[in-house]
Amino acid sequence: MTRTLALFAAIAVVASAGTASAAPALDAAGKCRDGGKFVAAEKCKGAKPTPKQVCKDAKGRFAKCGSPGAKPVK
Repeated sequence: MTRTLALFAAIAVVASAGTASAAPALDAAGKCRDGGKFVAAEKCKGAKPTPKQVCKDAKGRFAKCGSPGAKPVK
């Protein structure tokens, strides 16, 4: 019984240490918060992804950007 209790206590300590070192995430408004306080955006995980490049061919149809005659849309 004592071993089981010690094992659960050890697991709880390891689990809480893992979440404390996790990087803060963006909130619903897109602001970086850690425990209710604003932090630098560099510390936030989930930074805004770069937009996917879209290309069109000579006829104006969407095409893969690597295909011949495709030009990026601005």
